[in-house]
Parts: sequence; C-alpha cells; structure tokens
Amino acid sequence: MVVDRPELELVGALVYSEKKVGVDLGEMIHRPSLGVAATRDRDEIFALDADVVIHMPRITLPYDALVPDVVRLLESGKNVISTAGFHWPQAHGDAYADRLRDAAIKGGVTLAGVGVNPGLVAERLLLSATAMSVEIDELRLFETVDASAMASGAFVFDLMGLGSDPDIRDIRDGPLAKLYGALFSEVLYFCAHHLGSRISSIEPHHELTLAPHDITLIPGTIAKGTVAATEWNWRAMLENGTVLILSIIWTADPSLHDSDKQGHWTLKVVGRPNITMTLDISEADPTKPPSRALTDAVCAVAINAIPAVCAAPPGLFAFDPIGLA
Repeated sequence: MVVDRPELELVGALVYSEKKVGVDLGEMIHRPSLGVAATRDRDEIFALDADVVIHMPRITLPYDALVPDVVRLLESGKNVISTAGFHWPQAHGDAYADRLRDAAIKGGVTLAGVGVNPGLVAERLLLSATAMSVEIDELRLFETVDASAMASGAFVFDLMGLGSDPDIRDIRDGPLAKLYGALFSEVLYFCAHHLGSRISSIEPHHELTLAPHDITLIPGTIAKGTVAATEWNWRAMLENGTVLILSIIWTADPSLHDSDKQGHWTLKVVGRPNITMTLDISEADPTKPPSRALTDAVCAVAINAIPAVCAAPPGLFAFDPIGLA
C-alpha cells in the first residue's frame, strides 16, 4: 500500500524472519525491485532518514515489551504510527505515558496508536453516535472475529488462545488476560475521557467456549474439549454513572454463538434514544482469504493517518470522535 501511494517513499523495513533478511522489498511483495533491502537490525532502522514509521509488529507479552523500540524511534526524530497499542497511553498511568510523551517531544515528533479495534470502532464510530443522545446509560461494543480461515498458527493458537486446554492452563487468568486487559483498557479510558468522565472501576468477565468436536483449521486442529472460542469481556463504570461494556469474541466456528453476536461489530448506545449499529468488513475477491479484508482496513487506517500525525504537534496524538467537541 505504501508503494502504491505516489506521495510516499518506502525507505526501509524491519523483518523478523532470517529468510527475509537482505531481500529486496519489491521482490517481497511481488513487485519490481525497489532497491531497498529488508533488515533485522534495529539500529539500521533507527538510523534511517525517515519522516514516519508505520509500526506493525505482532502484539507481544508483556504488553509494554514494545515500548523501548517506540521510544528509540521517537527519540531518533521519526513520527510513529502504531497498530500494536499506544492508542491511549494515559490508561496506564503518568509514568508510562510521560516516558512516551517525553521521547516524542525530545525527537520533535508524534506518537499515535491507530487501528480498527482498538482505534476506530469505539473511539470514532460509537462515540460519534452519542451526538444523537440526550441521555447515555450504557455504551456497548460486541466484536466477533471468525478465525476459521486464518493461516497463522502463532496468531490463532498463541495470541488468540484457541486450542488451549483449560484444565491445564486457563487463559482467563494468565498472561493473555493481562495483555488484552491492558490493550483494551485504552479503549475504555479513551471513551471515558471523551464522555467527560473518569473510570471508577473495570470488572473483567471472560468466558471460554469448548469445542464440541474436533475443528480443523488451516494451521492445525482444535481438539474436542479444548478452547474453540474466547470472549474477553470488560465492564467499566464511569464516575458519571455511564457503563461501558466491551466484548471481544474470537472463534474457530461462528455457529457456536448466539445469532445476535454474528455481526463483525455490533455497537449500542442505551439511553435516550437507544441506538444500534452493525458494522461488517468483507473481502470482495473470492480468491483471497476472508481475513484480508480486516488486514486491508487496519493498514488503510494507519496509512491514512500519516498526514494528520505528521502535522500534529510533538507528543501523543489520538483522533477525536467525529461530531463531538
């Protein structure tokens, strides 16, 4: 996508696989040579003369493991647009946010966390719908992601937690729960801020759906009795009395779930009046995997944010909800 934008010039890329090191980026994406080789050497990236870095690593444990790289990128004078967190650093306290803000100010640049969820569905769509509200009792976001066509075993089995045996390792009480609790707390704190309030409490209530039979996916099989779906669920109470409910279902088989949880996203404002929206993203090309649609959307959000982020004053940046002051 960067190569296809005439106003953008791709000058480097960090890769994680040894087999990609030294490969021309044009060859990597099945295009003519770009004269730019992929590298695993972070120092090469930090030293590059670039205006902006699109930061898209896989989210890792623990949640703050990516902070040192981002700090160094900012201090080297590069704006950073990340899809791996950093949506609302203030959610993790002053020390966490100040470290990032100070690095950005030192480098004279800006840090922005963007994405679809987190990053857009609640922050820029659900909140904008509240412009039609006289009273707001609850904001609810329900997400369902179908993992049945995903090819990455590391994503499906490790980051999603599918195929795990709750009798051996209950992921609701382990590192994954802490990771997603940290990531999605940024959505809740962002919403609270723009609703003119603060969070008084967040209660997690996570659920597992076990496979009623073996489920075969592209990267492997989910055995009967192991986790076929996770529902990460948080309920936040605001000081002004509004309740925020965030529910994220990742599933190997959507038929395992109620029909009212089949939309990719269902957004609800409960109050006066009640508002319900359903948002779906789908792949138009039947020869491509369905997951490409969401990948395209995430990449588009990041690339489309470049002008706003580069024009912003040094520090932390987040898009305001559309239609709210």
